[in-house]
Amino acid sequence: MGSPAVFVQLSVLLLSCFTVFGNVITTLPASPPTHPPAHPPTHGQHHRQPHPHPPTASPVHPPAHSPVHPPAHSPVHPPSPHHHDGHPPVHPPMYPPKKPFPRSFVAVQGVVYCKSCKYSGVDTLNGAKPVLGATVKLQCNNRKFPLVVKETTDKNGYFFITAPKTITTFGAHKCKVSLVSSPSAACSKPSDLHGGLSGALLKPAKPFMSQKLPFLLYNVGPFAFEPTCPR
Repeated sequence: MGSPAVFVQLSVLLLSCFTVFGNVITTLPASPPTHPPAHPPTHGQHHRQPHPHPPTASPVHPPAHSPVHPPAHSPVHPPSPHHHDGHPPVHPPMYPPKKPFPRSFVAVQGVVYCKSCKYSGVDTLNGAKPVLGATVKLQCNNRKFPLVVKETTDKNGYFFITAPKTITTFGAHKCKVSLVSSPSAACSKPSDLHGGLSGALLKPAKPFMSQKLPFLLYNVGPFAFEPTCPR
């Protein structure tokens, strides 16, 4: 009779223990979650607060320097070469119109004078008079066709020399005209006025027609002889 009562008491005691233990278990999980989330958010909030500062500093400085300086220098200099591109087309059209003389035959003209005693020894023709019958020569030192052509002056001291057809404008630069002799003993010393003694180079004058043949006319002189003057 006594043992059943004891069993009942033990059962009640065990139930009360389980009830108390169950309450303890139910209360234990409530406290751990309260503390871990309380501290992590506080730390997380402290770490998240500094982040607003980097975004404010990073966008301010890069745009301040990068967009200002590159456009200031790069767009200014590249357009300048466009000014040079306009000049090349201007010059080429100016050169094609220039053409050399066509190859043609050669003729030379000039005048011979006798200088005045007043200006003897001076390179001037003041007071000079034309010489009739003075002899001049055209000499061309062409290696293939060397030649010498002589001519005399008229009453005006004028002479005209037609070079052989072997001499053309292509080789005229190798030709010279000089004085040979004077018919007057009182005025017979050749002077070097305009190359009359050493030889004058041919200077182009103008083209003309002679006996239906094209010639390029050259000028030389005027030449002069020195007079023999009394002292």
